Amino acid sequence: MTEAILVLEDGRTFRGEAYGTVGTTVGEAVFATGMTGYQETLTDPSYAGQIVTMTAPHVGNTGVNGEDDESRRMWVAGFVVRDPARRPANWRATGSLDDELRAQGVVGISGIDTRALTRHLRERGAMRAGISSETTDADALLARVRAAEGMVGADLAPQVSTPEPYVVPAVGDKRFTIAALDLGIKTATPRHLAELGVETHVLPSTATAADLLEHGPDGVFLSNGPGDPAAADYAVAAVRGVLDAGRPLFGICFGNQILGRALGLGTYKLRFGHRGLNQPVLDRVSGTVRVTSHNHGFAVDAPLDRATGTPYGRVEVSHVGLNDDVVEGLRLLDAPAFSVQFHPESAAGPHDAAPLFGRFVDLMESVRDGGPAVSPATTVEHSSGERA
Repeated sequence: MTEAILVLEDGRTFRGEAYGTVGTTVGEAVFATGMTGYQETLTDPSYAGQIVTMTAPHVGNTGVNGEDDESRRMWVAGFVVRDPARRPANWRATGSLDDELRAQGVVGISGIDTRALTRHLRERGAMRAGISSETTDADALLARVRAAEGMVGADLAPQVSTPEPYVVPAVGDKRFTIAALDLGIKTATPRHLAELGVETHVLPSTATAADLLEHGPDGVFLSNGPGDPAAADYAVAAVRGVLDAGRPLFGICFGNQILGRALGLGTYKLRFGHRGLNQPVLDRVSGTVRVTSHNHGFAVDAPLDRATGTPYGRVEVSHVGLNDDVVEGLRLLDAPAFSVQFHPESAAGPHDAAPLFGRFVDLMESVRDGGPAVSPATTVEHSSGERA
């Protein structure tokens, strides 16, 4: 087996074996707490630029398949596991994870104490790191890590976004048409909307408000994505144009941060972020607790105890993380816009938050029928049969 090392920017070093492609890579070291869903994690554009450590000890057991990819490729900067599966054992598997990592050029490391690495990141915070199976010289790798750019100020959405617009048609009768700003969108998102009768026109991350509104969509969707929201002024400007037009708007993850900045709220980097499939969130709109899928290293800075005035009316925090009181959602009280910090498409992850897509459909229907042009304030029944 080829030896490999992982070096954090504070000098902490782990030695193990090469996993995936033999090579050298640098990125931001983070950890993800999901017990499953590694294929969805690897292909989630929100992980671009990050070296992902899986806290689950056994990874690769179910191999990979052609159905669970969330984008056109793997985006992680590196991959860290403790015990990789020797062979896949699942009826859906079409290959092994190790082979797929090599095919896509992902540099990884296995056989290290991922519990110790996770504890270190929890105590010290997410930080730059490097993995190499080309050299075991920790000092040389450390110098390369410290010379690399960090995540603060990183504008990554244009790197992962679609270069050209495309359309995901509705399943069955088309009820609504929306424009989606692709900041790093996952394939499961328009698929969920399609099942609710929504046709989604996906546009590049740098699309303007005029581009998003060109064909008169019933609503606008802001996707998840990687990087620092403070570096995405182009998306903030587009969202302000949509809000000026009074069009219903729903954002998730990175889209939640972009909406926050469009409203004049600040954003900041979390110490080690939220990444995994088991994050409890209080939905203040419905009064319920949802177990949700997360992947974010930045958050919106907004007061939890009161509504805030903005150029577009009042905004309140609609969702709160129960582990650390981080803002997990926003709701405008005087305009048809809302957002959440987590991933309601549940790929991978629990399905607790999936009804939020139905809440977006209800909002578009209300506005189209001449009802209140504000985001829903109470639990509603919608066409999916679930309660939001």
